[in-house]
Amino acid sequence: MEIKNVGVFCAASDRLDAAYYALAADFGRWLGGHGLTLVYGGADSGLMESVAEGVKAAGGHTVGVVPRLLESKRRVSRHVDELVKCNDLNDRKAIMLERSDVMVALPGGIGTLDEVFTTMAAHSIGYHRKRVVLFALDGFWDGLAAVLEEMDRRGFINVPLDRYLSVARSWDELEAALG
Repeated sequence: MEIKNVGVFCAASDRLDAAYYALAADFGRWLGGHGLTLVYGGADSGLMESVAEGVKAAGGHTVGVVPRLLESKRRVSRHVDELVKCNDLNDRKAIMLERSDVMVALPGGIGTLDEVFTTMAAHSIGYHRKRVVLFALDGFWDGLAAVLEEMDRRGFINVPLDRYLSVARSWDELEAALG
């Protein structure tokens, strides 16, 4: 399947080390530079804002999937080209998954983990065939990857992880995972 729309899960926090915002902006420029559309949470904070800024700096297109609560608090990024309104976080995940060809997780917190696990669980049951790529140049996802690999090794994961999960620790590995 040719990838055109990349769903991105990531932190909305404005309290992170500057290197994470730079990574998100670089990733956004990479997406925009490759002619890929960003499908994301549409918030005006954290890595979400940085990745969208990067996409727009490279001339790319963004789709922001924004829950009513965020919209009512005027937390929608000015970098959203196409605004998709939704009811809540569950709707947001479903719409992002529907609108994306692959899901990439940049560093994030509980919300990002929820999105990653929901996407992986739905794939393992057969609701879709979309992959999740955990991307961080600094090993951010290594601990989670190790836990998942151990669960897989012990038989707790019914569908082998390599069918729907990749960990990209470099730009080359990211490009291979999305290729």
